Amino acid sequence: MNNPVFVALDTPDIGHAQALAGQLRPHVGGLKLGLEFFMANGPDGVRRMAGLGLPIFLDLKLHDIPNTVAGALRSLIPLAPAIINVHASGGRAMLAASRAACPPPARLIAVTVLTSLDAADLKEVGLADGPEAEVARLAALARSEGLDGVVCSASEVAALRSTWPDGLLVVPGIRPEGAAIGDQKRVMTARAAIAAGASLLVVGRPITAAPDPAAAAAAIAASLAA
Repeated sequence: MNNPVFVALDTPDIGHAQALAGQLRPHVGGLKLGLEFFMANGPDGVRRMAGLGLPIFLDLKLHDIPNTVAGALRSLIPLAPAIINVHASGGRAMLAASRAACPPPARLIAVTVLTSLDAADLKEVGLADGPEAEVARLAALARSEGLDGVVCSASEVAALRSTWPDGLLVVPGIRPEGAAIGDQKRVMTARAAIAAGASLLVVGRPITAAPDPAAAAAAIAASLAA
């Protein structure tokens, strides 16, 4: 894929999402549709966005018992997402069931540790080893069950790339130099994340909340080509 930037259209307003996607289509490689969009617009909303001609990353972070997640994936596959994800922390059986329910060409990836969490947050929920160790552990589990890759922060991507050369490493929490980080905690610039080994970048508010979203997206794309 020439442009590794997927723009996160985190809005319940499909008209707004379509308008943004139309503006951004020359400057991004794909669209990320998450829970906020999906809960408001459902499968039909995904189909309408796919009509714009850009690959869709359906970011629903499925996490439940194996049978339920597998059934959900079978229901979503007809929407033809390029990428779809589950939570790695659902465990080995859930990941195996997910893999069986999600055939190519959809690429199945697993969320490791959300970029809104840091070491202190993980400790509060009983994970004392910190993000790097937890990401490595969950990524190894996902790889062992045949998933195509993982979602991780840019802080962990270099270590994962060294052990998973062909993995699809999707990195959110991308922020231009000096930009507000909002509710993210483990962040990096687009250029630094790609240099570290990221396959794809998910960028939301730095583009969608910018005064000129198309210019913001173009600037990120230009930073990667420099």
